[in-house]
Amino acid sequence: MKTILYLVTFCMFGIFGYSQTTVKGSVVDQDNQPIPGANVVITGKSVGTVTDFDGNFILETSEVPPFSLKITSIGYSESVKNITANNQNIAVVLNETQTLLDEIVISASRTPERIFESPVTVERFGIEAIKNTTAADFYGGLENLKGVDVNTNSLTFKSVNTRGFASFANTRFMQLVDGMDNSTPALNFPIGNLVGMVETDVKSVELLPGASSALYGANAFNGILFMTSKSPFDYEGISVSIKRGITSQESAGDNSYTDFGIRAAHKFSDKFAGKVNFGYLKGTDWAATSEVDKIDPTRTRADYDYDGINVYGDEVSTNIRAASGLGIIPDVEVSRTGYNERVLTNYNAESIKADWGLYYRPIEDNSLELSYVGKVGTGNTIYQGTNRYNIKGFFQEQHKLEIKNDNFFLRGYVVADKAGNSYDMVFTGININRAWKSDEQWFQEYIGTYAGIELSGNPLGLTDQQKHDQARAVADTGRYLPGTPEFEAAFNKSINDPNLATGSKFQDASKYYHSDANYNFSHLIDFAEIQVGGSYRRYSLNSGGTIYTDFDGPIDYSEYGVYTQIQKKIDLANEKSIKLTGSVRYDKSEFFDGFFSPRISAGYTLNRDHNIRASVQTGFRNPTTQDLFIGLDAGRAILVGSAPDNLDRYSTPYDVSLAGRNAGQPNTIEQSGRAAYENAYSAQSVETFKITNNVADLKVSNPDLVKPEQVTSAEIGYRGKINKLVVDFSAYYNSYKDFISQEVVDAPYYGVAGDGSLSVDAIRNDDVQRYSTYTNSSADINSYGASIGLDMKVLGNFDLGGSYTFTKLDFDRDANPDVMLNFNTPEHKFKANFGNEELFKNFGFNLSYRFSDDYFWEATFGEGVVPEFHVLDAQVSYAVPSIKSLFKLGGTNITGQEYFTAFGTGFIGSMYYLSWTINN
Repeated sequence: MKTILYLVTFCMFGIFGYSQTTVKGSVVDQDNQPIPGANVVITGKSVGTVTDFDGNFILETSEVPPFSLKITSIGYSESVKNITANNQNIAVVLNETQTLLDEIVISASRTPERIFESPVTVERFGIEAIKNTTAADFYGGLENLKGVDVNTNSLTFKSVNTRGFASFANTRFMQLVDGMDNSTPALNFPIGNLVGMVETDVKSVELLPGASSALYGANAFNGILFMTSKSPFDYEGISVSIKRGITSQESAGDNSYTDFGIRAAHKFSDKFAGKVNFGYLKGTDWAATSEVDKIDPTRTRADYDYDGINVYGDEVSTNIRAASGLGIIPDVEVSRTGYNERVLTNYNAESIKADWGLYYRPIEDNSLELSYVGKVGTGNTIYQGTNRYNIKGFFQEQHKLEIKNDNFFLRGYVVADKAGNSYDMVFTGININRAWKSDEQWFQEYIGTYAGIELSGNPLGLTDQQKHDQARAVADTGRYLPGTPEFEAAFNKSINDPNLATGSKFQDASKYYHSDANYNFSHLIDFAEIQVGGSYRRYSLNSGGTIYTDFDGPIDYSEYGVYTQIQKKIDLANEKSIKLTGSVRYDKSEFFDGFFSPRISAGYTLNRDHNIRASVQTGFRNPTTQDLFIGLDAGRAILVGSAPDNLDRYSTPYDVSLAGRNAGQPNTIEQSGRAAYENAYSAQSVETFKITNNVADLKVSNPDLVKPEQVTSAEIGYRGKINKLVVDFSAYYNSYKDFISQEVVDAPYYGVAGDGSLSVDAIRNDDVQRYSTYTNSSADINSYGASIGLDMKVLGNFDLGGSYTFTKLDFDRDANPDVMLNFNTPEHKFKANFGNEELFKNFGFNLSYRFSDDYFWEATFGEGVVPEFHVLDAQVSYAVPSIKSLFKLGGTNITGQEYFTAFGTGFIGSMYYLSWTINN
């Protein structure tokens, strides 16, 4: 295999240059412990290598002595060694220094800089932090970062967010892997790390909270997560990680958990290198088994209008008096009998992913690099949006071509997905019921039984509840029961049918094409660092009419943006300096007017230990593909995007032929999505009217078509070191304009909203369709918050850290009852950690604690209070240098107090694992 790779490389790039000088050496710390992953670079060149697990390195170069080597590693002071002869051996000792302030970040300004001097807040999660995390994987370890919210949808789907306004469909937060957007074309947001990075290839993770549109464009609204992989030029060899353990949950029991990752990288020469990664995860998901009623927690399955949180099929309901036209029938809503979620999925959580890359540096001693990277991933997870979805066999691929050096990059990539065998669990329950008995027949039997009791004079003296129980028992006679052949046949038919009138299959094969470029003129201009760049994206939506209104073929549209940034550092006396940064970006979607997003920031360094920063920036968010082109009957409401040409693309006929209910109207009425935006009442006012029967309570609500959302964010912060204590503080205030939200409305089948007569009759007759529209709120919406992180060494070599985050929504809910904000963030969060990487030789431990205040979760699936929770994670590790191995025994939520982070999801239990990592 190695020979074949050499031959392929030879054919592609020609004969490699041969090294002329060899330097060998070792790098250790002040305690004579090896430092793996230290960078060894020829001064003034981009040529170098990194140390292996034992701190050793071999550098081969065409550079002729004398020259010097610069040796660096995060957390240590740098060292410079002079090389005067070929085959020279050197021993390097790096002294530990302050890690948190000296770490290098790139995300804040698109250029390397000390985190200490970053103009905005940045959180960093590097190789050492990943090694010491108490979480089962690096992605779960993000939960312990300051100011970060991680909402758990599934064992394999965690949604990262900062500063509020989050749901699992988190379109306000961007996730980049080596510069590529990791969001799925079908959903417009990343599904955690399901098809993301393999842990053995992660070099660093940077998290930039808050608006960042000035440099990163439309979706960088709440923040960005940057994940950077290891270069095969710097990190060679084979690395392996194996984790085995169990997940423990009261509802699902104890189940095995496996996580395997392998990385292979080789530098064939100073010019050519390649790598490949593979990851596999399998476990059992957190089962969602709540039977609490969504609207009224006091209801039980015995109630006639019951709608259980994790019970599906009972979303189908009707007003039985309106449906029958009989005065002896009570004026109440009755729902069909539903199925529990646990019989509609096997809770199989699985992730299989692979990626590969070829890297070519054509010019000796030059940083110019050409690369191709490919990524594929598939897996099973649970996603909660408007409904609950079993994402089964979901597939995503990415392909990137990039050329870059120290001063510029130019990249282009494509992201495509296929929904596989995914399905909507809510519609599965609905359509298993319908496969057995139509809604019309079921309600007729229910009404007929109730009416028969009334007409017979109720000889048994049944209570109202007993009448309903008997009516349901008759209507449910012969119902398909879980485990029977009839149920299994109806289930399989539904999940393979993409027509939501009869099935529940989630069908999609969308993609987007993206290109972006950046050029830094710092090597040409001395007085300031100036950058220019831009991006272009083209979407191609292809759901076959099952999600979007792409019945007649894919929907294509595009957007682009250009930006520039100037940064100037002014050195003052006595180590003081001022760093000024100004950025501005112009973005344009083909559906909306273009506009500018500026950012200005200033950082004042008092000395090496104290820095004060301030910034004002704007962010924007284009409406997503779903905001524009969705056309989906989600059961409780029809979701209709508000692109101008989308309003008539969604159209459905309705039967209103029942005698006496539609005087003068045709028996069948065709209603398009336009009715939701041009002839509708607010859903809340309709619910009020049904109680009061007062026409004055009805409020016309014709939402405006959606347009881009904007935010203005002001932030101040401080980073510093006070003796051994490292402090990082920030506070911000966000003001939103044209906030994108969903507004639920009821469109009558006949009449004009506000006419006071015919449309009111339609509401009384229940001849209305409920829609969820996409629009902008004119309400005043603001949020503000602050966070502080404290870290220090205590008791010699123990690490102690903690953070507190405050987040507050400033919004008049009473004055704007129809606006759904999805703020979904606790007001108070506290996190702490305590550990020691070297408690004694080769042995370390770490403890992590998280507290979340209770908060109100609001989303299209449902809403309710998420109680406060306390989580304790722990791990102990033991290194065996002789076999280049690290063993870790750990547990998450080891107190066993189950909790949840969102309304409707499964309770999160405990996880216990043993891992073995080799040569990483």
